[in-house]
Amino acid sequence: MRLRTLLFAVPLPLVVACAGAQQTSAASARPTLIVFITVDQMRSDYFQRFDKQLTGGLRRLLDSSAFFLDGYQDHAITETAPGHSVTMSGRFPVHTGIAMNSAGVNGVPDAAIIGSDDPSTDLGASPIRFQGTTLTDWLRAADPATRVLSVSRKDRGAILPIGRSKDDVYWWTASNGTFSTSRYYRDTLPSWVQRFNARKPGQQYAGKSWTLLLPASAYPEPDSVPAENRGVNYMFPHPVSTDSMTAARSTGAYPWMDEITLQFALSGLNELGLGASQNRTDLLAISLSTTDAIGHAFGPDSREMHDQILRLDRSLGVFFDSLFKMRDGRRIVIALTADHGMSPLPAIKSTIYPNHDAKIVSVRAQWNAFRARLVSKGVDSSAVELEDGSVVVVEKPEAFARVRMSADSAIASFAQDVRHVDGVLRADLITALAHDDTTKDAIARRWLHMFAPDGSARMMITLTPYSYWAPASYPTHGSPHDSDAHVPELFYGDGVKPGHYAGFVRVVDMAPTLAELAGVKPLEKIDGHVLRQAIK
Repeated sequence: MRLRTLLFAVPLPLVVACAGAQQTSAASARPTLIVFITVDQMRSDYFQRFDKQLTGGLRRLLDSSAFFLDGYQDHAITETAPGHSVTMSGRFPVHTGIAMNSAGVNGVPDAAIIGSDDPSTDLGASPIRFQGTTLTDWLRAADPATRVLSVSRKDRGAILPIGRSKDDVYWWTASNGTFSTSRYYRDTLPSWVQRFNARKPGQQYAGKSWTLLLPASAYPEPDSVPAENRGVNYMFPHPVSTDSMTAARSTGAYPWMDEITLQFALSGLNELGLGASQNRTDLLAISLSTTDAIGHAFGPDSREMHDQILRLDRSLGVFFDSLFKMRDGRRIVIALTADHGMSPLPAIKSTIYPNHDAKIVSVRAQWNAFRARLVSKGVDSSAVELEDGSVVVVEKPEAFARVRMSADSAIASFAQDVRHVDGVLRADLITALAHDDTTKDAIARRWLHMFAPDGSARMMITLTPYSYWAPASYPTHGSPHDSDAHVPELFYGDGVKPGHYAGFVRVVDMAPTLAELAGVKPLEKIDGHVLRQAIK
């Protein structure tokens, strides 16, 4: 089996070593800081699509990193929680235990959000469903003094990259527009977090508008597309409420959420002393979520997405300038990837890639008929569930055993029905997928990287490329197709050999590659391997 103006504004140093003995020392030294950046919903082709307009952090990474052109989240349900569980674990979701957003970090006990104004909005969150270890644990096993900070707008974006360890993990609370954490990690917020929140970072945008960064003539995408943003406020400029709290609560939908997250990350790095010691490797994990919010509202081919990527480029440029001013650039390694890609809304016909045959699919009638057949045979209809619209899960195997019926045989009849639905590419029992040639069948491979053949998930439905599950009211992702799976995968730093690399690689390969650069070993068997071609 073939197993992706903050604090300062100074120029980044060139990522080359000095001559003589200093060159030998820098080349042989372990990094003092690893910065792992996950851009939520970042398609790999955005780098090429907007290449000529990139001038900041994305430009620096594109030009000077080891950039793997064919990087993939090589699992089937390309959602945020599974994707983030992969980034620094080196393991597929079948081994991290995080198979869907719905089985991610929420709905867990003893994990209320500190200082939340609305617990129904700010759901409790913790990593207790996550299985195994991550790069954080590998670093700390080598040096218990290792310091870790993980930040994001999303709870799962901050939590899952570092696994179960109880470190400094913070995310944005939608109810009051501040950064917080859950009681899984601590009982009170540190003073530096309270000071940052006291600046009211979201409220300062009240009454302002999101306008284009460049002149309108620099954007070939049409601005008037009624299918975007559910038909509301789909043209520039995009105003913000004049009420300060309403503005703070809506911050996640605007490009400046990334700027605020990066500012918070730099504040934490400074306060916690990450990367300040020459004798250990610390870790800063940042998940930037605005690209996902804008993608779900306007789609991957919108003028809004174009502007967002340009603003992300500038924000990362200032962040890198600040970071390299604060710490020795020769001892920093930066990695960047995405938790998933994105597919356009079927109603929006793209000229960038073919989606003209996209369908909006429902199998509700077939599902209802299947459950009725089960009841007629004496099987409780609740014995099976259809999760995420695409996975049949056996919740009560005893219900089938009671009437001496094979669950797989019964579910096979449902599979046969849905194969005739327009827009369904295939419907597979996982036991059948386990016998496929996964070097040639990417769909089978990605489903097997999601679920074990002996688990409760018994059947998987795969739609045709670019097709959506009904009602398809907004652009989304989640399929095993390359449009949702293809993500950037790059490394930048003194120990990295820059270049653009062809050949299939997976996001699970990133953690072991970073471990190699840091001189540490995984604590368990992992799915990824070291990308040695990127290492000097």
